[in-house]
Amino acid sequence: MIPVGDGNFVYWEVCGNPQGKPALVVHGGPGSGCSVGARRFPHLDRFRVVLFDQRGCGRSIPHASDPATDMRFNTTAHLLADMEVLREHLHVEKWLLFGGSWGSTLALAYAERHPGRVSEIVIPGVAMTRRAEIDWLYRGVARFFPQEWERFRSATSGAGGEGDLVKAYACLMEDPDPQVRARAAEAWCAWEDAVISLEPNGRRNAYSSRPLAARLAFVRICAHYFAHGAWLEEGVLLRNAGRLAGIPGVLIHGRHDLGSTFQTAWELAGAWPDAELVAVADAGHTGSDTMRSQIHRALTRFAPG
Repeated sequence: MIPVGDGNFVYWEVCGNPQGKPALVVHGGPGSGCSVGARRFPHLDRFRVVLFDQRGCGRSIPHASDPATDMRFNTTAHLLADMEVLREHLHVEKWLLFGGSWGSTLALAYAERHPGRVSEIVIPGVAMTRRAEIDWLYRGVARFFPQEWERFRSATSGAGGEGDLVKAYACLMEDPDPQVRARAAEAWCAWEDAVISLEPNGRRNAYSSRPLAARLAFVRICAHYFAHGAWLEEGVLLRNAGRLAGIPGVLIHGRHDLGSTFQTAWELAGAWPDAELVAVADAGHTGSDTMRSQIHRALTRFAPG
């Protein structure tokens, strides 16, 4: 655990070669926590792989599943500062960033703020958390799942969901009644399950099967971040992509990703002069064997000799 201020302690661990090239795994969600599967990072004999759980989730404390945890101290700016605290603690000069979905947003925001601290970036599943992307994920994609979206919407009845579903869920996740929070988390996770259900490798109840505390933290943090547009100016990561010049990157994106469409990856690739875009025909947000092989290829390219 490392103290990062505001009463927060961030969990971190290092695996692989202690003398290897530093690589930071930036998990998604926000609020999912870093899975132990990240320890199976390719070429562990050549990388010094750093894993960490972002504020409020995974093994970090205080946990967002606890209603007493103050979410005012959990913003994108806080997470970026935490990454710097961790880098300095580990005496890392530069590190490769690896992360998809929300993890790609956080990695991009960090790299644009600290380009001199980033050696390369590998993104399996591009997202920039623009308000337009949030609106697509929680409203636009409903055209493919009208029945499931109606359940998602109706679960906010009385919480102002008619105007802004995400803000309504953010309010529900702050309700003092634990049953209200649990029902809201259940409905949110059911919607997330629906969005990936048509993918070639979509797993049934992928979100809903998580332990209750993990679901509560995930939904509370997601709704909190998305209700505030992740505290990012709309389109700022794309506008500032020129700051990534000189940083090699590989963007690996599934054609069947309904939650975060291929257009997002295509736009970023067009604005980032040193990025390679890889389209994966048999993958969605949940990946595939082909996507895993492309991830391995990218990390092989950046692994030291």
